[in-house]
Amino acid sequence: MDFLELIKNRYSCRNYQPTRVEQEKLDYIMECVRLAPSACNKQPWTFRVIGDDEGRSKLSQCYNREWFATAPVVVIASVLHDDEWVRADGKHHGDIDVAIAVEHLCLAATEQGLGTCWVCNFDVERCKKAFGMGENEEPVVLIPLGYPADEPKAKMRKPMEEILY
Repeated sequence: MDFLELIKNRYSCRNYQPTRVEQEKLDYIMECVRLAPSACNKQPWTFRVIGDDEGRSKLSQCYNREWFATAPVVVIASVLHDDEWVRADGKHHGDIDVAIAVEHLCLAATEQGLGTCWVCNFDVERCKKAFGMGENEEPVVLIPLGYPADEPKAKMRKPMEEILY
């Protein structure tokens, strides 16, 4: 599959099969994440791969949605604020760096036949506490990961002439 086809195949999966995700696939995906670029190569991130019942129970207290609970694995992507690059005007780039790495995760998962979804609407403070994160670390996004049990819906995208100048 070429890159454009890969991008077209990626979608926000909101229903997962109860099938276990193979360790080899998780290792491959996380290697793709590890190689993601970041501002000044700071790599200001951590990733927690949660697949056990205890961890998934903690996650359900941070984001309690029925569809979310169907994912056999969830990755917590966090920014390490002390490590992020800050532009001269004061703009912090940690969230941008994490977003690049997470999209590497989503595309690698798609290539491996897995589904993902960006979840940003969760209780950040509860997540920090549940997973023992320090002051410097902020969870940015939760990524459920597994074999899709649904079909992608049509993606509505703006035409090129509305976004290209």
